[in-house]
Amino acid sequence: MYKITFVALLAAGLLTAPLLPRSSPAFAQQSSASEKTAKTKTEPSAGQIAARERQKKCAAEWKETKTAGKTEKGATWSKFWSDCNKRLKAAAK
Repeated sequence: MYKITFVALLAAGLLTAPLLPRSSPAFAQQSSASEKTAKTKTEPSAGQIAARERQKKCAAEWKETKTAGKTEKGATWSKFWSDCNKRLKAAAK
């Protein structure tokens, strides 16, 4: 019973604690930090773009294979993706 009362009092104390106003310096520092990270976002590299394209192609193949019922028993996306990615990488070379 003591633990329940303590937890209830603790929760009530935390819920009634005043919130920081949005004009506070802490909020200003937090928002400016998120703005800085948004500005420093770089464009994806050529390798990343190629990987995303391969993933989209493999996803389309997976969807077609699944709807046609041509997948092996117990086949998973991760195994299919691994094999398809290797195949598409080898074809690109």
